[in-house]
Amino acid sequence: MALSGKQIRHLRSLAHHLNPVVLIGKAGVTSGTTQQASEGLEAHELIKCGVQDGCDQTATEVAHELAELVGAEVVQVIGHRFSLYRPSKKKDIEHIKLPQ
Repeated sequence: MALSGKQIRHLRSLAHHLNPVVLIGKAGVTSGTTQQASEGLEAHELIKCGVQDGCDQTATEVAHELAELVGAEVVQVIGHRFSLYRPSKKKDIEHIKLPQ
């Protein structure tokens, strides 16, 4: 699922006001952080994550690794924070409507 530039800009504007729900520590991407990110994406479709100072990887490396593990798209990486998007299969949540 490749996102267009217009869709990425829309998702970046939505993610701007979010607080990080997944924090990556010095252990890096673990099964616990992967599960937490997957649950967050299923519930909200768009999440913000943070990489703490003790982590050996950069935020970009962590973002792409985590996105690959949970089947999501990296929306944006700024500093120690990044945003991920994955459409949810749940019917009872408000889905993000992406521009065409």
